[in-house]
Amino acid sequence: MLGATSVAFHLGLIFHGLTPALVSRPLHMALILPWVLVFSARNRRQLVSGVFLTLLGVAACLWIAFHEEALSNQYGFIDTPLQMAIGVLLIVAALEAARRAIGWPLPLVTLIALSYGVFGQYIPGEFGHPGLPMASFVGSLTIAEGGLWGELTAVSVGVVAIFVIFGAVLNAGEAGQGFMNLAGAVAGRLTGGGAKVSVISSALMGSISGSASANVASTGAITIPSMARLGYPRSLAAAVEAVASSGGQIMPPLMGAGAFVMVELTGTPYTDIMAAALLPAFLYFAAVWVGINAFATRHDLRPVALEDRPALREVVTTALFFAVPFVVLLERIFHAGNTPQYAASVAIFAGAALLALNVHLQVSGREFVTRLVNAVVTAGRQIATIGSIILCASLVIGVLALTGLGVKVTSGILALSGGALWPALLLTALACLILGMEVPTTAAYVICVSVAGPALTELGLPLLTAHLFVFWFALLSTITPPVCGAVFIAAGMADVNWLKVAARAMALGVGLYVIPLAMVAHPALLALGEQPWQAVLTSLVILVGLTSLSFGLIARFHAVVRVALVVMGLVVIFVPWQTFLQQSLLSY
Repeated sequence: MLGATSVAFHLGLIFHGLTPALVSRPLHMALILPWVLVFSARNRRQLVSGVFLTLLGVAACLWIAFHEEALSNQYGFIDTPLQMAIGVLLIVAALEAARRAIGWPLPLVTLIALSYGVFGQYIPGEFGHPGLPMASFVGSLTIAEGGLWGELTAVSVGVVAIFVIFGAVLNAGEAGQGFMNLAGAVAGRLTGGGAKVSVISSALMGSISGSASANVASTGAITIPSMARLGYPRSLAAAVEAVASSGGQIMPPLMGAGAFVMVELTGTPYTDIMAAALLPAFLYFAAVWVGINAFATRHDLRPVALEDRPALREVVTTALFFAVPFVVLLERIFHAGNTPQYAASVAIFAGAALLALNVHLQVSGREFVTRLVNAVVTAGRQIATIGSIILCASLVIGVLALTGLGVKVTSGILALSGGALWPALLLTALACLILGMEVPTTAAYVICVSVAGPALTELGLPLLTAHLFVFWFALLSTITPPVCGAVFIAAGMADVNWLKVAARAMALGVGLYVIPLAMVAHPALLALGEQPWQAVLTSLVILVGLTSLSFGLIARFHAVVRVALVVMGLVVIFVPWQTFLQQSLLSY
C-alpha cells in the first residue's frame, strides 16, 4: 500500500501541475521515512525507535505542508519554540534516515557541516564565519525553500522518483531478460563473448538502475557464473562485472539519478547533457571491450557456446519489453518536446501495460498483478533510499550556502593550485575519490561540485565540463581500493580475493581515470550536439589512445613494448593534436 501511495503521489505531481515546494517536498520526506526507519529495521530496538521517529517525523512533515502559506512569509526565521522543535526533529530524522539507508559516512559529513554552522564563529582565520542566530540557521534549513526543501530535494521529488519508478517497472517485467538476450546475440559469438555480454547487459541495466552495487547484484548473478563456466578466471569475471556495472551510471539516456541532479545544478537542458555524455560513455565501454581483448592474450576467453545463445525470435520478443518504453520516452522528449519527467511518466504506463505479457507474448492477469506489486514495492523502497541520501546532502548544501564555506573552499583550491587549471583538476579528483569512498556517487558528486565546481569554472572550465568531470571522478571509488563497493560485491559473488579483482578492474576501467581528463584536454569530445563530426573524430582518436593504453597495461607483451604502448596511448589522448592540425592548416 505504501509503495502504491508513493508511486501515485509522485506521478500525480507530474500530471497535477504546480504544487508549492513546502507541500510536495515535505510529503516526499514523509513517504520516505517509513521505508528506511521501519521496514528496514533489523531488530526489535531498531523497529521500536524507527516507528517512534517515523511518527514524529511524518507529523513534522505534515505540519510543514499544512502551514506552507504562513511559513512562506517567515523567510526562514523561526519565531516559536514549537517551530524550533519541529526544525530540529526534521534534521534528526533526515540524518537517521540516511544513516539507516547507507551507513554513517554521509550523516557524519552532514554533522560536521552542521557543527560548523553552529560553532564556526569560534574558528579563527578566514575559515571561520561571523555566526548565525539559531532561529535563522535552523529555520533556513527546515521551514524555508532551502536546506531540506531546496532545489536538490525538488529534483528528488519531481525527476529522480519518476525515473526510479520507470526503472522499477522495467525490471519487474521481462526487460532485464531482454537486455541479457540482446547482449548474448550481439557479443556471445565473439572472443571473450561471456565478458562482452556482461559489458553490454550491465551498460543497459546500469543506465536505469543508477547503482553500481545493485547492477552487480542483479546482472552479476547471471554473468559471473556464466563466465566461470566458460573457464574465465574468477577474478577476471568479477572485475568485468564490477567495471561494466559502474559504467551504467554514466550511460545515457538515464544515467541513474546524477543526470537529473546535474540538470538542476547547471541549468542545462536534459537533452544537452545526454548529448554531451554519450561519446565519453561510449569510450568507457569501448575501453572495457578492448581490455577484454587484451586479457584474451593472457587467457583463453572462449565465446558463449552456440546452444547457450538466445534464438533470434527470443531476442526480438524480449527486446520489445525495454524497446517500447524507451522509444516512448525518447519520442516524447525529442519529438513531442515534453520534459524528461513527463516523458518518463508516459513511458511508465507503456511499461506497466507490458507487465501483462510474458516472454511468449501471452497475456496473464495473475502475473500482471504480481509484477505490478513488485514494481511499486521496489519503486517505493528505491525512492526512499535515494531520497534519504539527497535530503541529507541537501543539509550540507544548505550549510555551505548559509556560512559561505563553499566560497572559502573554492578560494583554498585556487590558492593550492596556484591559479592553474590542471593542478586544480587533480585536487578535485582526489577530493572526489576520498569522499566517494564512503558516500554514494550522487551525494559525492553534489558535495564535491558545490565546493570545487566554482573554482574550476573560475579557472576557465565550461560549467557542464566541470560537472561531468566531477561526476565521473565521483565514480572512481566503485572500483578503486581501499573502499570499492562494486568490487567487493562482485568478488563475493565469485568467491575470490577482492584485491585481485580490484587490480584487474582498475586495468579494465582505465577509461574512468583518463576520459574525464580527456574531456578537458579536448572540449570537442562533449560537443556532439553542436559539432557532431568533430566530436566523433575526437572520440575516435581518443579510442586509439585508450586501445594502446589498455594493451600496454594488460596484454602479455614484452615489458618494453608495454611501456611504449602506455606512453603512446597517453600521448595520443592528451596531446592537443587538434590545435596542431588547425595551425598546420592555417599556415598552409
